[in-house]
Amino acid sequence: MVRARAIPYHPPAMSTAIVIDQIVKSYPGAPTPAVDRVSLTINPGDLFFLLGPSGCGKTTLLRMIAGFIDPTSGRILFATSQSPQPRDITHLPPNLRNTGMVFQSYALWPHMTVAKNVAFGLEIRKVPKDEINRRVAEALEMVQMGHLAQRKPNALSGGQQQRVALARALVVKPDVLLLDEPLSNLDAKLRVELRSEIRRICKTAGITTVYVTHDQKEALSMADGVAILQAGRIVQQGSPAELYRFPGSKFVAEFLGETNFLSAKITATTPGTGPDGRPSTELATPAGPMRSTHPLPPGAQVGSDVLLSLRPEALTPARHELGNAENLLRGNVVETTYLGELAQQIVQLTPGTAGVLAGGSLPRVKVAVLNPGPGAVVAPNTPAALTINPVDVVMVPAG
Repeated sequence: MVRARAIPYHPPAMSTAIVIDQIVKSYPGAPTPAVDRVSLTINPGDLFFLLGPSGCGKTTLLRMIAGFIDPTSGRILFATSQSPQPRDITHLPPNLRNTGMVFQSYALWPHMTVAKNVAFGLEIRKVPKDEINRRVAEALEMVQMGHLAQRKPNALSGGQQQRVALARALVVKPDVLLLDEPLSNLDAKLRVELRSEIRRICKTAGITTVYVTHDQKEALSMADGVAILQAGRIVQQGSPAELYRFPGSKFVAEFLGETNFLSAKITATTPGTGPDGRPSTELATPAGPMRSTHPLPPGAQVGSDVLLSLRPEALTPARHELGNAENLLRGNVVETTYLGELAQQIVQLTPGTAGVLAGGSLPRVKVAVLNPGPGAVVAPNTPAALTINPVDVVMVPAG
């Protein structure tokens, strides 16, 4: 089959910033607000993720931006560089906000063709027929679905239906695009394939996009910015790399991927002397002394208790005879799981010989051995030695 020629998509003349100011949503009889005094600014053209576990308030916040839920208090503003005043859309009906939304279920009309589904929003807006045909063709080529314009949704795969739903949202040239877990109904392989495709489409369109998910990999691989929600509040926001490398709490560290926690006490701090100016922190742990060049948690000082977050990929198997090498952890392998591109070892740590934190527990830690060779799969009870770079020893508050 000969594919139709790609037609350039024409995004809105200007991108929109979203300003959320102390927004609250409370329900009668509920002990706590579903969304509790959330404030954030989403930059024009950004692909911004609201990330968190089920029940954290992320979908409620998205639906308040869309206008499907009315806030209890606070404001939501849309602002453009060419508008002298931000537009207050807090209580504006959904049809007057010029937003496009892709639902978790896609919500395609089964009796309509792909082209008719995409044209539906334009027909409601009384757009002339020639303009509808042109814009539908543009949107379908944008998502690489032009060759299936006359199919019905039930003749499409899940991934193709997701693309049609995205085209239907884009065709109205919205100021803001809203995506509510759009990949959650797809199998794992297809979700991975579509991550980069959705990012490409959103960035090419130049539309400010808010994407809700509980999938950390989606957020880390696609987002310009991320806000992590817990119990209705934003607990941390930043770029994917900032959040992964510099989590501000145990919750954020473990929510953004697998990690190991080790209790520790700060025994000394030294001002930074290297080229990057990083301070050095000496720590006592149940597994022995450790050093970190990661920033101290707010308020932490000598004598403070902290938790160390040690990512599995940052722990490196080392020769057991290394002696007292820096950040050396000893233990015994409990099991090894070979996964092809990596091998995952579970190591039960054993007490260190110096600088031990009295009364601390010795956990089992996960170790990710990338591109494992024959020696990576070892028998249970094999002695193990692990090292970790001081910059990867991440300190978070103990509480």
